Amino acid sequence: MSESLQKTALHEWHSANGGRMVDFAGWSMPVQYSSIIDEHHFCRQSVGLFDVSHMARLQFADCKASLEALEKLTSRRVDSMKPGQIRYSLMTNDQGGVLDDVLVYRLPDANQDCFTMMVVNASNRQKIVEWLRKRLGPDIVFEDRTESTAIIAVQGPKANQIVSNHCEINPDSLKYYWGTTTKVCGCEAIVTRTGYTGEDGCELIVDNEDAAAIWKTLHADAVAAGGGACGLASRDTLRLEAGMPLYGHELSDELNAAQAGLNFAINLKDRIFPGSETIAAAKEQNTLPVRIGIQLEDKRAARQDCPILIDGNAVGVITSGTFAPTVQRSISMGLIDPRFSQPGTSVTIDIRGKHHAGSVVELPFYQRET
Repeated sequence: MSESLQKTALHEWHSANGGRMVDFAGWSMPVQYSSIIDEHHFCRQSVGLFDVSHMARLQFADCKASLEALEKLTSRRVDSMKPGQIRYSLMTNDQGGVLDDVLVYRLPDANQDCFTMMVVNASNRQKIVEWLRKRLGPDIVFEDRTESTAIIAVQGPKANQIVSNHCEINPDSLKYYWGTTTKVCGCEAIVTRTGYTGEDGCELIVDNEDAAAIWKTLHADAVAAGGGACGLASRDTLRLEAGMPLYGHELSDELNAAQAGLNFAINLKDRIFPGSETIAAAKEQNTLPVRIGIQLEDKRAARQDCPILIDGNAVGVITSGTFAPTVQRSISMGLIDPRFSQPGTSVTIDIRGKHHAGSVVELPFYQRET
């Protein structure tokens, strides 16, 4: 492992507890501890603990001014957010391509004032920082707090109860995609009811010096509840079952935002943001490949770039695929000619020269009971 890789505040714990460390977007991150399937089931059946501190955290100085400025750069309306609200949005370039998918937060602070924050994918951190500095101008000040803080994602049916044992609030009291400032294990923390697994749960943003103690406390409770630490590999199988896109697979600078199947995150009416006219035209024309789910008849997993065929002709391409531990099927997401995007359409996937039968299905593949 290269010494030049950045390390989270929990790196020492991961290394000492069986974490198989890999280079992920310039960070040394645990891809797994034991079995990917076991870690996947921790999250679905009990509770999984994820270190996602590689995700970039940007905090803005002026809440009202920053939201008004971000309103002109995000695909989703953010200037109307209420204190405590969080919105998933896309940031798009002037051609309508997706620079990144982000979370925008308007959170109350200890003085009952508010502050704005944005969480960005690790691989896009520098790109988004530069984009914001260029587009926002010198009057909107923000701080990159990625290297001074940690994010612990606690996910699964028992997640909120475990956190509530050590928190001044019960995360169940928060609405989905809302958050607040509070204390966890006696330490200042941001607690948000968010996640990237398809399960209920929360994410904790804490200072680096507090992260290891909080992680150890929550991990002990997770193990006692039949869960445990989870790596990035199981996070990927979980998000894929939940039909959640991943930047670099279902989203990219070259793919128009209209192709992503994220209409809830694209507010076009009475708004202008980078690429909005191109996105509106793409939605109207409906000729670009669109994101769909595919279920294969056998267990072979299709991988990124595998061709999607109908009658021997290529009509699309796989963007992500796995054999899914919960649904016990080979599942994939892909981009396909919209003429063939209807659920039930029979397709063939070319996996290393061998053809495997499948069909287009509705997303998500898995949805938790509420």
